[in-house]
Amino acid sequence: MNYQSWRYINSEPLHGALNMATDESLLYAFNPIASDPVLRFYGWNPPALTLGRFQIPEEVLDLEVCHADSLAVIRRISGGGVIYHADELTYSIVCSPSQIPAATSVKDSFRILTGFLIDFYRSIGLDASFATDYVSDSKQLGTRTAFCFAGNESYDILINGKKIGGNAQRRHKNVIFQHGSIPLVNHANTGLAYMSDRSPQYALSTTSLVDCGVTMDKQLLKAMLVAAFKRCMAADLHESLLSHNEQQVSQQLFAGKYSTECWNLRGEVA
Repeated sequence: MNYQSWRYINSEPLHGALNMATDESLLYAFNPIASDPVLRFYGWNPPALTLGRFQIPEEVLDLEVCHADSLAVIRRISGGGVIYHADELTYSIVCSPSQIPAATSVKDSFRILTGFLIDFYRSIGLDASFATDYVSDSKQLGTRTAFCFAGNESYDILINGKKIGGNAQRRHKNVIFQHGSIPLVNHANTGLAYMSDRSPQYALSTTSLVDCGVTMDKQLLKAMLVAAFKRCMAADLHESLLSHNEQQVSQQLFAGKYSTECWNLRGEVA
């Protein structure tokens, strides 16, 4: 088997705005011809909410409650619904389409790039499957909601019928950017408390590793995720730090974009 060389960036838990700035710096520094593909793992300190790229915060969030709790609200460059980030492992991937197994569509690339998560969950004894393989009635798929964890799309991952984590993708100039979450603890009810629509059923169909009886050390879980990624992507991972240029761009995006209400609340760059 031919192994593809990948950069592996193992970040410490960061402020949400810096996490999103770092992800975007990796996307825009990426050369689809010359760059090695990138896998990054990170965490969130303190907890934060992220909005999908095109969401209107006044419509989906109770901003007064967010402000009262000093909870950061940060807009992602990817689509999807609101996610509350706490006690989770988060990954991001940056690559060109030619650096992963051939996909028949953008949706199919989700299947390829989230396959390592299925492998990981199964390696720790969980019965994980894609929603499209679990749900017999295709009409139940493709449901989008303001709260990310309440929706079910084809390549969302289910364990015992409940959604675990969420994944979103963005394409830019022949570059694929994808990120997603692996929840260690289920904070769906906490996240729901910041939504405009707090319908209890939105949190009932979610799960986490702790809910599934998995209480392993976070570093061990991360090592098992890395091993699953190597297996599924035939990847040869090389630990890496951000380059000087990536660090500079990340700091610029942090200060000029992700720390501003202009971007986070209105989706505009000053």
